[in-house]
Amino acid sequence: MPRFSPGDRVHIEDLGKPGHIRIPWYVRHKDGAIERYCGSYPNPEDLAYARRGQPSVDLYRVRLRQIDLWPDYAGQAQDTLDIEVYDHWLSPAEGSS
Repeated sequence: MPRFSPGDRVHIEDLGKPGHIRIPWYVRHKDGAIERYCGSYPNPEDLAYARRGQPSVDLYRVRLRQIDLWPDYAGQAQDTLDIEVYDHWLSPAEGSS
């Protein structure tokens, strides 16, 4: 059972992991909303080091507002960026239940 549902507000953590990771620096410490649940997959951070990638990890598509990512963003306020984030990088956003 996925931990988050579409519409849930989430915070993307900075786990400080070295090496092969899938979370760009510019989304770390940012809040967004779950756009969809994508399924459960072997952990790619383990697979990159020839480990089994088990147990599988839930993957979500998270939608972030561009104005929250870039301090000088000059585009439309409703512009967004969608990024797929594995569960262990996510926590409920502050003020979320």
